[in-house]
Amino acid sequence: MPVYQVPVRDMQFLMHDVLKLQNHSSLPGFGDATPDVIDAILNEAARFHEEVIAPLNRVGDLEGCTRHEDGSVTTPTGFKEAYQQFCENGLGALAHDPDYGGQGLPAILALAIGEMTSSANQSFGMYPGLSAGAWRAIHAAASEEQKQIYLPKMSDGSWTGTMNLTEPQCGTDLGLIRSKAVPQADGSYKISGQKIWISSGEHDLAENIIHLVLARIEGAPEGIKGISLFIVPKFLVNEDGSLGARNGVSCGGLEEKMGIHGNATCVLNYDEATGFLVGEENKGMRAMFIMMNEARLGVGMQGYAAAEAAYQNALAFAKDRLQSRAISGAKFPDLPADPIIVHPDVRRMLMDSKAFIEGARALTYWASLQEDLSHKAPDEETRQKADDYMGLLTPVIKAYQTDKGSKACNDAMQVLGGSGFCEEWGLSQYVRDVRISMIYEGTNGIQALDLVGRKLMRNGGRAVQSWFAELDQWIKDHEGVDGLGDYAKGLAGVKAKLMEATQWLGANAMANPDNAGAVSHDYLHLFGLTAHAWMWGMMAKEALAHKGDGDPFYDAKLKTGRYFLDRILPEADSHLAKVKAGSEAMMALEADAF
Repeated sequence: MPVYQVPVRDMQFLMHDVLKLQNHSSLPGFGDATPDVIDAILNEAARFHEEVIAPLNRVGDLEGCTRHEDGSVTTPTGFKEAYQQFCENGLGALAHDPDYGGQGLPAILALAIGEMTSSANQSFGMYPGLSAGAWRAIHAAASEEQKQIYLPKMSDGSWTGTMNLTEPQCGTDLGLIRSKAVPQADGSYKISGQKIWISSGEHDLAENIIHLVLARIEGAPEGIKGISLFIVPKFLVNEDGSLGARNGVSCGGLEEKMGIHGNATCVLNYDEATGFLVGEENKGMRAMFIMMNEARLGVGMQGYAAAEAAYQNALAFAKDRLQSRAISGAKFPDLPADPIIVHPDVRRMLMDSKAFIEGARALTYWASLQEDLSHKAPDEETRQKADDYMGLLTPVIKAYQTDKGSKACNDAMQVLGGSGFCEEWGLSQYVRDVRISMIYEGTNGIQALDLVGRKLMRNGGRAVQSWFAELDQWIKDHEGVDGLGDYAKGLAGVKAKLMEATQWLGANAMANPDNAGAVSHDYLHLFGLTAHAWMWGMMAKEALAHKGDGDPFYDAKLKTGRYFLDRILPEADSHLAKVKAGSEAMMALEADAF
């Protein structure tokens, strides 16, 4: 059976040393998050995930969810009891507003718990993960009365939440939504339509499910300008807060999926269900994007979280599996063969994964800190910059890290060879489960188009210009520092390539829009490499500061950083060449000739 050990030390290194959360103690919630408190939460949550959540991963994969004749759904054996413990431990509401039952701690702590859950059991993690996104959307856009009704119960986990966007005829193009909302005399609406691929859409973990549903009010404008957002609870809520009648929403079926079998991915049928408008009419996309952006950061986390679990199992196998002698001579002459970790190609796959995972964790934690700064920083300039960075880097984190996370899971399977291809070893589940992360919450191709088509030039390019200036400052500050010069040089080189690609886009995308679409994937990957190079510079700086401590953790960090510089960062040259190739060769072949 696969194993998983929470990388608590790496999480602590990022929070205490690299990001220095203690320096933000004046911000709401940060004062309570002292290093001792953070360590206590991480250690206790790690124990819970290793002992309770991880052992259910294989169970969920084998059993899946079961839909019954009445439309109800039961989750795999052990999920319900584990979810109750998850809620009792307060793990789902760490960063929620205390006014509505949360603990008000920094968002980065909630992200770290989400990483643990995703690594231990991605299917299970989607239930509280979707609920957290729905909580934030309601908190940001709903009326005070709605917040009081729904948020406390969602904070304590007795109610969960979902997002309902996709319909059979529309996925990315939400302007094609047909679900309709008919106003009622009491101010509510009757919602009718069908939604598909709704994660956590029906289950037995909680007593109520709060669906956030996009629908079109009769007479609304066509396209996305006419879409509104509604709260549609599974059970209506009485005035005293107790549960009332069953609403007109039902599970019409469960999707048979490649992976994440333990999560109930539902077809939901709305038959004049009672719904309540969130915010203004025809402004639903604005509110839903709050949840979608939260989800995209979480999906980027899922990419490296799955890779972490797969990597750990591949590493354990590589240290134990005896096969052939090292090409440079026997390393374990007392054994009949050397463990395969001595072989360079096995090292290549393991080091690719390790360098990616640690860089991805750093970037995602940094982005989570920006989320808090965008809301809690005392000055407008800091809040604006943090919000700009979140908007700019969210599509990069989502797409780059799920592309690379999927590759890392495949590499982990390859390390195990034939054993990896056999279900009993569990590596195939990581490959199957992580694959959805490249698709849902906006495919990675859509993320790349969002980056080049919207985020780069948003507010006159303010975000990317500010970010480039920050990179330049880091390079200037560290290019002459002993031990950091190579990191500054590496960052300067990849940043120059990204600048060249950005300038190429500016000169060629308007004349031929296909150029933007054709190069967007490689441009986004070049962006991701640049961001990871910056993170590795930050981590190397802190590791160097502790180099004399005699702690092997810091030595390993520096050696992994060197691997990133020598073996991963050169990928930038390939991405830049593909960007500058444009769309001509890609679009030349007529459709009928394929």
